[in-house]
Amino acid sequence: MEFAETAKVRELREKVWTFLDECVRPAEPRYWREFSAETIPHRISPVMDELKAEARKRGLWNLFMPDDRFGAGLTNAEYAPVAEVSGWSPLAPEAMNCSAPDTGNMEVLARFGTPEQQETWLQPLLAGEIRSCIGMTEPDVASSDPTNISCRIEKDGGDYVINGRKWWTSGAAHPKAKVVLLMGLTDPDGDRYQRHSIVLVPFDTPGVTVVRQLPVFGFDDPGSHCEVRFENVRVPQSNRIGDEGTAFLIAQMRLGPGRLHHCMRMLGVAEHALSLMCERAKSRTAFGKRLADQGVVREQIARSRIEIEQARLLCHKAAWLLDTVGNREARFEISAIKVVAPNVACNVIDRAIQVHGGAGVSNDVPLTQMYAYARSLRFMDGPDEVHLATIGREELRREDGRA
Repeated sequence: MEFAETAKVRELREKVWTFLDECVRPAEPRYWREFSAETIPHRISPVMDELKAEARKRGLWNLFMPDDRFGAGLTNAEYAPVAEVSGWSPLAPEAMNCSAPDTGNMEVLARFGTPEQQETWLQPLLAGEIRSCIGMTEPDVASSDPTNISCRIEKDGGDYVINGRKWWTSGAAHPKAKVVLLMGLTDPDGDRYQRHSIVLVPFDTPGVTVVRQLPVFGFDDPGSHCEVRFENVRVPQSNRIGDEGTAFLIAQMRLGPGRLHHCMRMLGVAEHALSLMCERAKSRTAFGKRLADQGVVREQIARSRIEIEQARLLCHKAAWLLDTVGNREARFEISAIKVVAPNVACNVIDRAIQVHGGAGVSNDVPLTQMYAYARSLRFMDGPDEVHLATIGREELRREDGRA
């Protein structure tokens, strides 16, 4: 395994850092000031479009896409350190057209979409002109087991008719959200893993209703996390992605890199929290000396650094394996980092909150918002328990092979 950064990656990292320092972070106060979740769709600050234009001008666009026909052509190992930098600001991923769920949806369309689907949806997504959603999780079933997904997709002539409810539909309240990749039941009597299909549903289709925004720990993430109702929604069968019954195959292809991208950014969140912790420790005095000189605080800083370094190595290993042996063979490491990265970030952010005292739980510093994101990631793209079960099965299988 070779983790040394190439000259290309070092140059990209520096360009992203410069973009953050010169453009993104100075724009954050305006962005949050002009954002409003009082209506659906949300009101998003026009500063985001300004940042997107600047990112394109600087060559920081679609960096996640390994297919050089559509993006930067970076490998996962090359993208990892670049994505980590973007995790220092909640605005940076969208500003560079590298934010979920669009990234995974674009990869699905690039790999499985028909030429017509690519022209209608992929090209505008690549250009940052529209945004998309993924409709998997449902409020009425335990969606950690996706075979439970019960939203019905039924044939009627040359169309599909869709009925069901989704929630945690990422991006559904964004004013540029134009399409949802919906996973639903097409063959209730089929094999457990071949009952579901993925269908493209334009948001302006009659019967699609965004019911409500779902705040996370009281935070309204701009454009994201909604309950959506589908009532007799009719779309042509040509809107299906791939063959009927292939939703699980497509979803696993989508979720492998997507999970890793989340973890890459989460390392940046953890680094940001550690930086804030160190700044606070050096600037505050208690019991006659700086917090930085208190042994207990130094231990919290040291543990945070060790945990981040361990997580980064595992993340880079998973990225390298995804590049070299593919999604299926890298599933152990992807599940492992999907558990490790958000838990490490939660630990580091929690320590940073503690070192900040009362300020840490206020909105004067971004730690509470960072914690909400990190804690939520323990559910996104599969809860910890599901990934731990995967790892446990794989380890037992390996032991059986050694016996």
